[in-house]
Amino acid sequence: MSIDPTHFEHVREAAADGVDFDGLSLQRGDEAFVLETPETSATRVDPSDLADALASCEAYVSNWAYWQRTVGGEGTARRAFLRWCERAPIDEDVADDPTEDPLTVPERYEALRDGIDREWGQLAITTRFLDVDAAGERAYDLWHVDDADADVADLEVYDDPREARDIATHDADGRYRPLKTAPTLRSGWAFTGLSGAELVETIGFLYPATIANWHRERRGTLDIDHWRETAERQTGIYELIDELPREAVDWLAEACCVDSQCLRRREWEYEEGDDLAVDGGDGAFPCREPCSLVIAAARKWTILENETERTYELELTKSEFNQLAELVDAVADGRIDEIREADLEDGANRFRARYLRAKRFDEDGRLEGRERE
Repeated sequence: MSIDPTHFEHVREAAADGVDFDGLSLQRGDEAFVLETPETSATRVDPSDLADALASCEAYVSNWAYWQRTVGGEGTARRAFLRWCERAPIDEDVADDPTEDPLTVPERYEALRDGIDREWGQLAITTRFLDVDAAGERAYDLWHVDDADADVADLEVYDDPREARDIATHDADGRYRPLKTAPTLRSGWAFTGLSGAELVETIGFLYPATIANWHRERRGTLDIDHWRETAERQTGIYELIDELPREAVDWLAEACCVDSQCLRRREWEYEEGDDLAVDGGDGAFPCREPCSLVIAAARKWTILENETERTYELELTKSEFNQLAELVDAVADGRIDEIREADLEDGANRFRARYLRAKRFDEDGRLEGRERE
């Protein structure tokens, strides 16, 4: 590994105020420098010998240069996320995630030669050296987790973060994705050779605000707007959602805010001190307030919940009664497309459903029955 000579000059200049970063310590004394790393004890170094002394710990020097000169932005979400990507200790005034095992500089530099892999929702991120022979600068590759083992030559390759907007707009079947954090991100693409800033920008198009909210949560500054306060501030056609019954908000969260429907981890509750019964999920990034899709759904459910319950009499066999439940489950779980036409044991089978419609529904498509007096 060779190192940019300017790195030595930059770290020498920084030593006037003291360098203490990722295990590299360099302090300027009256007549000499004091150099220390985790592998070497504090050593006095004559200014004329400093270049050679720094060359003996060049990984620490190039690491310092990358983070302090190239990345910068100490305390920002961008910097914290990029350090997370390569399993570096996140240099902030917060405790590191106890489930993480940060790597030392030598461990990271060894791993960065082949690439360090992370997952962010449905995204696979690889952090690697831009040039293995001149280690220090990082490059970032990004693709769908389903393509993690694919040959890049078989994927659509991009290098402009703005291309991510089109990728995030429609699912694999061409349907519009109103919720960008739904687990429906299409595969078949890759961004390669991104800079750190470009990686963060690309993820911002794919998963808006997730890095910022993840960072705020780490720092203990995530501002959470619970259901009640969110509902009460709505205006116009959504003003009525504060009338949604308390138990219906639990049903709403069960319908919309679970891992199978959204990759964010719900942190909002009904109100402070009144938690919803539904678990918030295990997503990597937090959800700080009910999203626009939830608000839109809540408006519809508020209208439906205002309807008076009635009792209806229907003529159904036991199997037909059970089939209705199977149909609802299949639609709710999004598995309709997985049911084979020949699988007539499944109540949600297309031909089973068509037979039930032909037998029990009228010409206008209404279930035949009558309201009990």
